[in-house]
Amino acid sequence: MLDKRSEKNLKGVHPDLVKVVRKAFELAPVDPVITCGVRTIAEQRVLVAKGASRTMNSRHIPGRDGFSKAIDVAFIIDGKLRWDWPLYKKFADVMKQASKAVKVPIEWGGDWRSFKDGPHFQLPHKGYP
Repeated sequence: MLDKRSEKNLKGVHPDLVKVVRKAFELAPVDPVITCGVRTIAEQRVLVAKGASRTMNSRHIPGRDGFSKAIDVAFIIDGKLRWDWPLYKKFADVMKQASKAVKVPIEWGGDWRSFKDGPHFQLPHKGYP
């Protein structure tokens, strides 16, 4: 079940990705929280300057259709927000399972060859330009 923060952070995210997220939250063995959905260009500039992102072409920035095509997650363990890599791998498996269940393709930043981004999930460019 999504908490208030996650619900708020899903506003402006493409409805297809929201379907995957909602299904994944039902299946998740840990308590995930959406830390970011929509991001402004100014917010993205700051993240690039800090080295937390490598592109100004972020899927978090709404496209021509007005929707963000990406989310970032963290986890609540014993009441504390956590960003442990093993948690991302487990949740990525759940997101992929949810993706198949609702028939919406996703990509996980942890599968990228360079700049592994465990918190990041997005709709693919093909089909969601």
